[in-house]
Amino acid sequence: MTEQLADSDLARVEREEGLVAKGLAAGRIGTFTGAILGISTVAPGYTLTASIGLIVAAVGLKMPAILIAGFIPMFLTAYAYRELNSRAPDCGASFTWSTKAFGPYVGWMCGWGMVIATIIVLSNLASIGVQFGYEFLGSVLHNEKLATLSADNVWVNIGSTVALLAIATYISCRGITTSEKVQYVLVGFQMIVLVTFSIVAIVRSGGAEGHLSFDIDWFDPFTGLTMSAFVIGLIGSIFAFWGWDTCLTLGEECKDPTKVPGRAGLLCVLSILLTYLLVAVAVMMYAGIGDTGLGLGNKDNAANVFGALAYPVLGSWGGPLLLLAVFASSIASLQTTVLPAARTMLAMGTYGAFPKRFANVSPRTLSPVFSTVVAGVVTAAFYTIVTLLSERTLLDTIAALGIMICWYYGITAFACVWFFRKELFLNAHNVIYKLVFPLLGGIMLLSVFVKSVLVSMDPTASGSGAEIGGIGLVFYLGFGILLFGAVLMLVMRASQPAYFRGETLTMDTPPLP
Repeated sequence: MTEQLADSDLARVEREEGLVAKGLAAGRIGTFTGAILGISTVAPGYTLTASIGLIVAAVGLKMPAILIAGFIPMFLTAYAYRELNSRAPDCGASFTWSTKAFGPYVGWMCGWGMVIATIIVLSNLASIGVQFGYEFLGSVLHNEKLATLSADNVWVNIGSTVALLAIATYISCRGITTSEKVQYVLVGFQMIVLVTFSIVAIVRSGGAEGHLSFDIDWFDPFTGLTMSAFVIGLIGSIFAFWGWDTCLTLGEECKDPTKVPGRAGLLCVLSILLTYLLVAVAVMMYAGIGDTGLGLGNKDNAANVFGALAYPVLGSWGGPLLLLAVFASSIASLQTTVLPAARTMLAMGTYGAFPKRFANVSPRTLSPVFSTVVAGVVTAAFYTIVTLLSERTLLDTIAALGIMICWYYGITAFACVWFFRKELFLNAHNVIYKLVFPLLGGIMLLSVFVKSVLVSMDPTASGSGAEIGGIGLVFYLGFGILLFGAVLMLVMRASQPAYFRGETLTMDTPPLP
């Protein structure tokens, strides 16, 4: 009955908004499951171990304040996603809504930014998963050589990473129900371990060498920070929240397509914020921010904070569990991060922005198998090429992600305001949730986007420090990938003009409700 109701509601909305059914599994996802899938994509275990050191290097004791600052534009933009989804639920999400608001060219570039950002993240997730997988095995088996095998042998690293991508792609192709069951286990395990780690770190912090007493000033962003440090830290914080919009790309598969995705997105970002703040306070109280020993400011710990703190905090019994939790976080996110990329490509294929082959949905699993496989294959190829070229290239490509994330999130926030422009002042709800929140979120993301571009031009301020003609490689990668998308868009316009003429996905303002 629930699935029939979901099908009926979705069909009505599709007729009203000129959308097209994709053949996905309707009525399968509730609010809690949607939030779980969003949390999995954000990957708190993986994200925290990789970003804590970088954020501390930029803002020191103000890490909790910066995490809150990064949460604010994400929270405000989540309302833009919620309102757009409530009117036009579609698995294309940002691509679909920005096309309806601003036309096919902006919509195509928004979709491209989302897809390519996801592919880059997938490559890094697989790499981190392999690293922690070997570290866990080496720890359990007391074999130091095994623990560093992927780091010491590039072909073992590439082979293991590609194998991991293949497994994640296969699970995603099995359908959303399989993905859901896997995620309950992986997300539940990592969250339990992270909370346990945080509590133990706080309890044992008094006897630690770098111990700091809790200070409410850690949460105040208005003191002790320069503007440049604040923005650099904010870029890292925004990246740490990236991925919650997975909830919205699954709208067509939700039990109530107009309500569940938005609720799941808000629940996801709030849960992630609370987890981040708990862990941040715990590691600061235990290790401090010094640049020696276990200090969070120690450059040797920056890339893998949990790797440094696992055994000191949890001891020989719990240390391996934290390593396993980060591995589980990477694997969970690897599998769910494929979902929004595949569904965005599915929507782009359905509306003619990509080749029609991308519109295929498996009648057996009700999942976009072709788009999912393409995402996995392109990710594997991307990772292999950049790893063989230089580890620095991979680092710089990941650093360029901030540009792409702010690009498509920001476009979506502004799309909400413009899409609903004829009804913004009908009532207080519209003023707040369709105008004020999305507009503020979009302005914040636009500001960070501009600052990210300026920072990326300085090779000493971001990435590996590589440069071309005195300009940072991160700038070329961030803009280069977007520019390549613009060229590809022109190719698609020549081969499939219907979408670009506005025939397959109309640019319009909805009638007043």
